[in-house]
Amino acid sequence: MTDTIAPKPMRSSRINIAQLMHPEHANLLGNVHGGWIMKLADEAGAIACMRHAQRRVVTVAIDSMVFRNPIKIGDLVLLNAEVTYTGRTSMEAEVQVQAENPITGERTHTNTAYLVYVALDDEGKPTPVPPVKAETEDEKRKIESAKERQARRLANKK
Repeated sequence: MTDTIAPKPMRSSRINIAQLMHPEHANLLGNVHGGWIMKLADEAGAIACMRHAQRRVVTVAIDSMVFRNPIKIGDLVLLNAEVTYTGRTSMEAEVQVQAENPITGERTHTNTAYLVYVALDDEGKPTPVPPVKAETEDEKRKIESAKERQARRLANKK
């Protein structure tokens, strides 16, 4: 007999992070380095997955990340992350990234990233995670899209 893990609502994994961009985060043109944004997205996704699994996690995949608009020195970077897919031990986090001018309040969507993590037990081995549960039509669509992305990832591994 196997123990089943109770599903958890998507909202229980949601996190929001804001960080002000400084000169050390940017190139000579004043644009924040893409690698810095990737680091922040990875951290946001990991936190969402840790909240969901209540376990440590490691990053196993980052889907393509397209930077649609630059983030400048002095912008506030807003990262919103949530778990959108769960496998047996893996989870996908969707991370929405926006740049906000803290003076005017104007916000620009800069990119969306999808990252995959695996939950680890106390010995550092993959461990089962709770299924994610949709509570709204929008969340159901997100989960269906995430299942399609995961199927593509698995097909590409072969």
